[in-house]
Amino acid sequence: MPNKQLIKGFELIKADIIELYDQKKMRASGEFADSLDVVVIDTDKGYNAKLWGNDYAQQLETGRKSGKFPPLEDIKRWIVEKGVFATALQTIKISSLAFLIARKIANEGWKRERFGGVELISTIVTDERIQMIIDDVGAVEAMRVATEIKGMFNELEFA
Repeated sequence: MPNKQLIKGFELIKADIIELYDQKKMRASGEFADSLDVVVIDTDKGYNAKLWGNDYAQQLETGRKSGKFPPLEDIKRWIVEKGVFATALQTIKISSLAFLIARKIANEGWKRERFGGVELISTIVTDERIQMIIDDVGAVEAMRVATEIKGMFNELEFA
């Protein structure tokens, strides 16, 4: 059974990432926040915890390097969802605007710091925070094992 403290720690990380995502006004569709999922499994070697999200989470963290066109359909969807190009769309087709944005990203990259700051994930997922979760999990596990051992001793006394 997955450790409740570990699940709680990762759920808090998820909530804090979503809160910072909204504070930085990065939300367009909300798809990124909705994609975040905590997975904790109990293995023979201990617990394995992961926070999964959309593939573009790295770009939300660091931006995007130049050199390659981003997917046009994703940019079209972003234009509609963000809703900041209403005036431009009166004079230009959405496909043309998406192409221009994609070309600019391909040529110059996308600098996240110009649009609300970088470090969406690394601000939240720090070594200190992970250590706190490990410490909490360790304390709970130590208590569980101690209780099991005490129970075994109690059984031996009455046997």
